[in-house]
Amino acid sequence: MRFGYGTNGFGNHRLPEALRVIADLGYDGVALTLDTNHLDPFDADLAQRTAAVGAELQRLGLAVVIETGARYLLDPWRKHSPTLMDDDPAKRLDYLRKAVRVGADLGAEAVSFWAGIGTRWDRLVDGTGQIVDEAGKHNVTLGFEPEPGMLVNDIADWRRLYKDLGRPANFGITLDIGHCRCLEPLPVADCVTAVAEHLVNVQIDDMRRGTHEHLEFGDGEIDFPPVLAALDREYSGLVSVELPRHSHAAPTIAARSLDFLRTALKGDR
Repeated sequence: MRFGYGTNGFGNHRLPEALRVIADLGYDGVALTLDTNHLDPFDADLAQRTAAVGAELQRLGLAVVIETGARYLLDPWRKHSPTLMDDDPAKRLDYLRKAVRVGADLGAEAVSFWAGIGTRWDRLVDGTGQIVDEAGKHNVTLGFEPEPGMLVNDIADWRRLYKDLGRPANFGITLDIGHCRCLEPLPVADCVTAVAEHLVNVQIDDMRRGTHEHLEFGDGEIDFPPVLAALDREYSGLVSVELPRHSHAAPTIAARSLDFLRTALKGDR
């Protein structure tokens, strides 16, 4: 089992500092959200800056997945906008293409993204198909994340999208463990088993039924030992802590999160 930590939970740290803290705490990797303070893909000299981050990741011994949930990177007024569901998704598509290229340059295990809120399934299939094609050119694996309230809301929606895209080989699923408790009909550990053959990226956090709020471990309702046992059995990629609203105490929370996960993996919690 390899544990990572999401850089969106280190929003008040410069990226090199965040990487060093995460590595010093004993994590095996990072889920790197390309954002204003963390390898902004729209700043100048992206290739040079990416190479510097890659060298630092290698020096620290950290694996990486790329996340694309930056809140105000594309529009300073509207969180997460535009998405693939907007009338003009050009900025989102540009962001995702850049994320694919950064992922290729860093040797990322996956590049993760999601749908957005809306009803136009045709827009989703068209936009996602463009990113699937881009990722294919760069030999990058995509992890599409079901997000509560978005057009791809759950595992069943992901299966429909996968089918409508023609079941591309480079298109897997990003599974957020908290989301499984929030809304999936199956027990959380069974969700892992259900998507095991397509699982390319895992985010982990605690959550309560019916409430989409990322919580520290122990503050929600998830029984983690069986979930981690299922992941240990079915999946070899990074399992990255996803606490995007906890940057105010990032080092402390990251430390106790890793302690919790290691203990739960032994079946003691």
